[in-house]
Amino acid sequence: MTQEKALKVMLSGSNVFLTGAAGSGKTHVLKEFVKKAREKDKKVAVTASTGIAATHLNGMTIHSWSGIGIKNSPEEMNLKSMATRLTLASRIGSADILILDEISMLAAQQLAMVDSVCRAIRESPLPFGGLQVILCGDFFQLPPISRDDQPQAEFAFKSDTWRNLMPDVCYLTYQYRQQDADYLEVLEAIRSGGVTQRTLNVLSTRLNQPITGHIKPPRLFAHNAQADAVNNYELAQLSGKSREYHMSESGHAELIEQLKRGCLAPPVLELKAGAKVLFVKNNPGCGYMNGTVGQVIGFEDDYPVVVTKTGLKITVQPEPWEIRDLRDERKTLAAISQIPLRLAWAITIHKSQGMSLDMAEINLSGAFAYGMGYVALSRVRSLSGLNLTGINEIALQVDPEIIELDKLWQKMSQTLETTLPSAPSGLIGSLKKLLPKDH
Repeated sequence: MTQEKALKVMLSGSNVFLTGAAGSGKTHVLKEFVKKAREKDKKVAVTASTGIAATHLNGMTIHSWSGIGIKNSPEEMNLKSMATRLTLASRIGSADILILDEISMLAAQQLAMVDSVCRAIRESPLPFGGLQVILCGDFFQLPPISRDDQPQAEFAFKSDTWRNLMPDVCYLTYQYRQQDADYLEVLEAIRSGGVTQRTLNVLSTRLNQPITGHIKPPRLFAHNAQADAVNNYELAQLSGKSREYHMSESGHAELIEQLKRGCLAPPVLELKAGAKVLFVKNNPGCGYMNGTVGQVIGFEDDYPVVVTKTGLKITVQPEPWEIRDLRDERKTLAAISQIPLRLAWAITIHKSQGMSLDMAEINLSGAFAYGMGYVALSRVRSLSGLNLTGINEIALQVDPEIIELDKLWQKMSQTLETTLPSAPSGLIGSLKKLLPKDH
């Protein structure tokens, strides 16, 4: 399905599961939908399962928006008490539309909890209290995280809440990030569980192949400790005076902390001339996007000057991250401001999700979960921008259950697409019989 057709379905009022391969433009469609819905005076709650994804959309985590916080089960909630919290009740009660991005990382129980809160506060038995719900994400990417003392978290689509909502499926099929035919073939092979000797042969051409140029690629690791150690070491090796940039903040303390947790720019950013950096916000007007790689070449009026891979020189000034009032978009509830950079000798695969990287050095020898290799490899725009320095057996595997469900979701999307523009809201509910009993 094209982005335009998906947007049309979403604007019709349908509950929608917006999905597609990494790089198919899901975040772009969400932003366009929010813009057009607000032009129609709809109150749109923009949320995501992770702080990083929420900041990409200038939204809140679903945990904060719904008031469930760190709770993991319905037994931990007191719905009557939550319904009396004026700020929470006003926020949920005034909304028309709920967007929930990175749905793959939200556990089934947590989705059910959000549904219960919405129904209780809105005093409606309808799913999510009658809100239009847009679930967005790709289940081939990173799964929900389970606590050590908790059983393995299940995907959101396994909940009764998902079955009751029965969202229309809009499966985006055009690839915007990668245009390299061989690389697209590799990513599709991983995604479909069809890795062959040819797939391995193509990847082997990038095994231990350093990328030349005046800027070295960022290194992607599975663990935070590895990435932090590399960045700290490399910065210490640079001579010259370091400069520190401190994040500013204003507004509601709890929301400020949420913004900080989701913002990839650190609270204190230390830079030196020669530092390798990564832009962590989109600003095409200034010449950078989330994932643009560069190197600090100096400072101008106390701001870092960064040269990108293409040779563009950018004097980087602070950017805001904000949470606005759902009831009045002109009102800012919380804001932080920081230079939109982070050190980029290394970054974790988790933090790279949502980025488009011109180049990367990827070590998958520490991959420990389905989808981790796919997420890492799909960040890179082309095969020539990849230096693969390590790999293990699980790195090219994806969840077999998701492979089968993905075929079904594609079929649902195709069926919906053939009926446009006359399809009624919730058409996909008529395909309920196609769903496996447990899904």
